[in-house]
Amino acid sequence: MSPPPGPAVVAPSPARFAALHERDYRRYFALSLLSMTADNIEHVISYWVIFQKFHSPTLGGFAVISHWLPFLLFSVYTGALADRYDCRKLIQVGQALFMLASLTWGVLFLTDSLRIWHAAVILLVHGAAGVIISPAVQLIIHDVVRPGELPSAIRLNASARYLAILLGPAIGGGLMLLLGPAWGLLTNVLLYLPFTIFLMQVPYTGHARHGAAPRPARRPRLADSWRVLGEVRADRRIVTMIVLGGATSFFVGNAFQAQMPAYAHDLGADDAGAWYSLLLTANAAGAIAGTLLLETVTAIRPTTRTAIVFAGLWGLTIGLFPAATSYGVAVTLLVLAGAFNIAFTSMAQTLVQVLAPPRVRGAVVGLFNTAILGLRAGSGVTVGVLGALIDVHWSLALSAAAVVLVAAGLLVRESRTLEPGVAPQSQR
Repeated sequence: MSPPPGPAVVAPSPARFAALHERDYRRYFALSLLSMTADNIEHVISYWVIFQKFHSPTLGGFAVISHWLPFLLFSVYTGALADRYDCRKLIQVGQALFMLASLTWGVLFLTDSLRIWHAAVILLVHGAAGVIISPAVQLIIHDVVRPGELPSAIRLNASARYLAILLGPAIGGGLMLLLGPAWGLLTNVLLYLPFTIFLMQVPYTGHARHGAAPRPARRPRLADSWRVLGEVRADRRIVTMIVLGGATSFFVGNAFQAQMPAYAHDLGADDAGAWYSLLLTANAAGAIAGTLLLETVTAIRPTTRTAIVFAGLWGLTIGLFPAATSYGVAVTLLVLAGAFNIAFTSMAQTLVQVLAPPRVRGAVVGLFNTAILGLRAGSGVTVGVLGALIDVHWSLALSAAAVVLVAAGLLVRESRTLEPGVAPQSQR
């Protein structure tokens, strides 16, 4: 049985950008950001080529499903692996798979031999890399920063993903223009190397909080998902964040990014993809602005109610986006959506990661990743496949409306309870 529920409000360090005061975290942040940027360069180039070659909303939806399905099936398993093994090595395995995916895309584009089944296999490999890396990346920061700096580190880690989305279109678009899609992706392989090498040089295994090496234990099993859920079921806040993350992921997730070429086309895109890149950049820019706000305004603290409100606002803005008839309105809505998204996802992730029992933190993080990442496979159906039947504008609007309704229901439920006081469970 898990310990009694901890605090619903996490007390952050009074320093702004607290985690960046740690030298090793600054290096970790910069190099992991470079790796995430390479990930997004691959997405930007591959999604564009797939759209130009096949013009299929269904394929766009399948791209989302095949990419996120490993998160749905294996997040708790890989989270349990991160609890028991050296997180550096798990990240390096994932990095190798990322490099393999970019290399394969590049060769297929170079030889003009891409087929639909190729795309499905590569996206599965890419998804496998992500699900292996994700819990390990989150656990390592408990070694790198002090407890008071942990909310900042978690928020910055989450924002790095959006900063990578901001940089990915710019660098990916530049690589496409300068080198072409094939050579652009082959060059992209090199961007994964610095983070991989850095992990060979640092002592952080993700388990220093135990004061020893990773704990030996029985081999994790896929059935452990139910056991982990039972461990955290008593803590209402963790369960609420898992439900919130799962709803936003299942109904919308990031499926609209795979369909972004279609939205850009309907708004009047150019063949070079500059407007398409602008839409992706707007969403990421909003996330970065949201991160800056959260890091500088200490009055905005991660609570269950605040996370729910921001999730509802995200659903509202992303639901209005497909109704936009001009790039000005579309970009404005995506900027707002990016800010709301980073707010609720970073708060939810912070609450789950801090309140989880330390001995099963990786598995709990894996369970949360199953909801907020794995269920994105469902958004490939709700936005992509449904979009092929009723139009991708209507499918996104209806899916976002479902998110708003879920958030409203959770907020009503939370309003009937009193949130307790402040103090993270974890200790360095």
